[in-house]
Amino acid sequence: MKIILASASPRRRELMRYITEDFVAVSTDCDETLPNGTEPSKASEYLAILKARAAAEKYPDCIVIGCDTTVILDKEILGKPKDRAQCVADISKLSGKTHQVITGCCIISGGSETSFSEVTDVTFRKLSTNEVEAYAATDEPYDKAGGYGIQGLGSTLISHIEGDFFNVVGLPVGRLFNELKRVL
Repeated sequence: MKIILASASPRRRELMRYITEDFVAVSTDCDETLPNGTEPSKASEYLAILKARAAAEKYPDCIVIGCDTTVILDKEILGKPKDRAQCVADISKLSGKTHQVITGCCIISGGSETSFSEVTDVTFRKLSTNEVEAYAATDEPYDKAGGYGIQGLGSTLISHIEGDFFNVVGLPVGRLFNELKRVL
């Protein structure tokens, strides 16, 4: 059965290749507005379900995987920075603190739907103003939740992680692999 990855993320597509080369990545067009009162820890899974359902409507005879990643600090979701000022503010907030990166995944196959969230704790080292400004001056932060890429220059901002590294990049490879084995 054909596998559809409902994601436009190049990083997610790259990580999916660790699970299988036999998939097609598609962008989904769905409203990603969170309902008022949504717990930040539930946001990723909620959005992953929306993305998977939107793709499953177009590909009903396939296994569809939807994913979404959020960065949460003190119950606040830090999205993709809109500009340099927001990037500096978000990276400054993360400096010296531990935050959670949550990737929600939803798998739809043959009318069956299963979803889960994977959580990784990421701790930033205490950053100087110059370090924050220098990182914000790169192109890296602006298409990533929380404004940093652990797999790139952002790795220099981090003191340690607890959990799945790939989850922070955008796809919990091991967990998704095991969930797909159950579906297949």
